Amino acid sequence: MSTFKNLIAIPVIVAAVISAPAMAENEALIDAMEGYVMFADYQGGTIRPEQIPVEDWKNMTIVDTRDAEQYQEDHIPGATHIEWRQILERRDELPTDGTILVYCNSGTLSAQAGLMLRLAGMSNVRILQDGFTGFKQVGGFEANARAQQAAAN
Repeated sequence: MSTFKNLIAIPVIVAAVISAPAMAENEALIDAMEGYVMFADYQGGTIRPEQIPVEDWKNMTIVDTRDAEQYQEDHIPGATHIEWRQILERRDELPTDGTILVYCNSGTLSAQAGLMLRLAGMSNVRILQDGFTGFKQVGGFEANARAQQAAAN
């Protein structure tokens, strides 16, 4: 199922990028992006809730990148709210050490936020794959324990 979701997500992301307003050519930005994609590990910036032991959640800076209304309605306990569009202007609020975990509903907007932070030199950023929706579906903070239990059976 995850592969199917990824196959659907790719055209959606491409369509979003193509339909976004074009920026004037900026050689420094292009060079930074080329350098980033040439040396980035495949899926190195993403992490699934099942990969995070319950005790590790408290050691992360968790950032909800959705809009304020969605954050107020519900969010991962302990999360700070910084809308994805504000992530660069508010990056000084984020630690330079320790893991920063960004999320949105599905992972699309937080992927943009994560990319912006990584291009700004923050290598300690991870993106919660499948976002808040996936977090809730797999059991939240207990996802790692559930996944390990299932693997043991």
